[in-house]
Amino acid sequence: VQLQAFGGGVVQAGYYLRLSCRAFVRTFSLYAMGWFRQAPGKEREFVAAITGSGGRTVVADSVKGRFTISRDNAKNVLYLQMNSLKPEDTAVYYCAADERFDSKVIVSMVEYDYWGLGTQVTVSS
Repeated sequence: VQLQAFGGGVVQAGYYLRLSCRAFVRTFSLYAMGWFRQAPGKEREFVAAITGSGGRTVVADSVKGRFTISRDNAKNVLYLQMNSLKPEDTAVYYCAADERFDSKVIVSMVEYDYWGLGTQVTVSS
């Protein structure tokens, strides 16, 4: 399984970005997916997760109301729509896939089987 995250960039506070993660798998809907981020000097943290069907999602409290996770199983792509960005959202964003529990929203980093390389998001004040 290969995951390729893209869509990061440098934006001003208050603007938006949409991250994408392309999965190179046969049946994308069999994978629960998640987004995590890691800021300089900090541990990697959970951002959002979605079930294989896309029917259930969860987002971290720190981004609730601003970020939305979604997926297009026909295109094998996971999305993270990030609105009203803040400087504290600056981080490398990673997508992750779990192949065991497609019906779960998984918030724990250790439960994911595959990781992309990450895409940098920088929000200036």
